[in-house]
Amino acid sequence: MKKTLMLSAAALLLTTGIAGAAQCTNDVWKKVMSRGKLVVGVKADYKPWGFRSESGELVGMEIDMAKAAADTMGVSVELVPVQSSNRMQFLEQGKIDLMIATMSDRPDRRKIVGIVQPNYYTSGTNIMSPKALKLSKWEDLRGKPVCGKQGAFYNKIVSERYGAKIIAFTGNAEAKQALRDKKCIAWVYDDSSIGSDLASGQWNDFEMPLNSEDDNPWGLAVPLAERNCVFGNFMAGLSYNWLQNGQLIEWEKKWGIKATAFLASQKQRTRDWLDK
Repeated sequence: MKKTLMLSAAALLLTTGIAGAAQCTNDVWKKVMSRGKLVVGVKADYKPWGFRSESGELVGMEIDMAKAAADTMGVSVELVPVQSSNRMQFLEQGKIDLMIATMSDRPDRRKIVGIVQPNYYTSGTNIMSPKALKLSKWEDLRGKPVCGKQGAFYNKIVSERYGAKIIAFTGNAEAKQALRDKKCIAWVYDDSSIGSDLASGQWNDFEMPLNSEDDNPWGLAVPLAERNCVFGNFMAGLSYNWLQNGQLIEWEKKWGIKATAFLASQKQRTRDWLDK
């Protein structure tokens, strides 16, 4: 009887393993390797993570990540500009194979796309506003028009928590121009991007006056069906390596991004135990 039970358990485990493996068709991975090209959705309006240079070329920290992923796979790369409002849909629809586009890792988003662990960056929510307004607390936004970016999760949070009247725009450029045109009293966005704008010298009359809230890690994503298959596991390993070897910190320095405690702590957490 004991032998029969053991054999039955082994058969069940084997069957479960085969069924699990059968779920991985690895279609996207095979497609990428077959055509010799990785199509990556990136931002074109989020300096310095993804933006256009004076010559029109897509450049930035996440562009470097996309190119590095393709190089490691031994294929070429095609960069496709995406917006916060369409980046997940592009991945779902097969318009892109991979998405590296400043996307916060949220539970609802994990149901739509395959967000890969470990996370590669983090940011919080803040505002950019005219210094003349002297905003000092989030409650100062109550009942006031605040410019936002379509698809950003913090629009709803700031609206419900502080009563701000969000005016959402398709692109960052439009939202920030509306701020200059005084159509809103502030622009709500990631503190990382706002900090970059303020350091550019083009926003000298503006400030980031509030304490950042809702710090949230960023995740790159593969199609949901590929999350636990070859493609997802490959990108998970690559993300881990970038954290461990400090490559993300090097890209951060390259693009003039203020050093983050997140990357420093992740490098320490994942360090090789033989490193002294």
